[in-house]
Amino acid sequence: MRQILTEPAGYGWSEIDQNELFTLGVPVPIAYAAGMAKLYFYYSTMNAGKTTTLLQSAWNYRERGMHPLILTPVINNREGEGVVESRIGLSTPAYAFAADEDLLEVVEHQLERQNIHCVLVDEAQFLSEQQVRQLSDVVDDYAIPVLTYGLRTDFKGELFPGSQALLAWADNLIELKTICHTGKKATMVVRVDADGYAIKQGAQVEIGGNERYVSVSRKEFKAILYGGKKVKVIDLLGNPQQSRTVAEAADERQAELIK
Repeated sequence: MRQILTEPAGYGWSEIDQNELFTLGVPVPIAYAAGMAKLYFYYSTMNAGKTTTLLQSAWNYRERGMHPLILTPVINNREGEGVVESRIGLSTPAYAFAADEDLLEVVEHQLERQNIHCVLVDEAQFLSEQQVRQLSDVVDDYAIPVLTYGLRTDFKGELFPGSQALLAWADNLIELKTICHTGKKATMVVRVDADGYAIKQGAQVEIGGNERYVSVSRKEFKAILYGGKKVKVIDLLGNPQQSRTVAEAADERQAELIK
């Protein structure tokens, strides 16, 4: 039988303070602070640091002796099942859940083993609507905050099912920002072929092949997807013989800087 928790009086933090703490990934004794537990959706386009932010939050909790539960969909297996890994090489084990798995039951099972201070969900765009509602039950029934991280739209500019449900059900929506090669804020993502032209058809879900995706502004998205514009390639390493997407060039430049 599910145990419904009643949240006692909190510590007097204001609503703004609470939101700022979560945005910074700073854990607080959630289960004991009135009104603190919420369902958060951190959304962005590709390569904005969603997974890195999740891993930083998990580290902050663990550093204080607290226990985050990290969830990732089984379909997210590019680094192996049950692994959350960022593009910069940080990784952590995670519970890999199936598309039809009850996430409330997953959390309840984990609670039988140890206390959970926070639930972190990677690639949240792959959640089903029912799973999003189950995560809201985790927040409402157990006073455990749930932080989800995922894409908002796919390469055709359409909402993922999980993202659509989170936009409707989440208490707080936080955009993680990145930029387009035009200098504007990137809000969309395009899938491109080997020649740099937009792919307009295909499955919504394609694991791996991040080099085929480029984050762009809405204006650039329309020019690429509907106007036939080729994705701009920026050579950050000064090597005109190599052709790379913006994301690939940025990654290579970062590797050079680290050396």
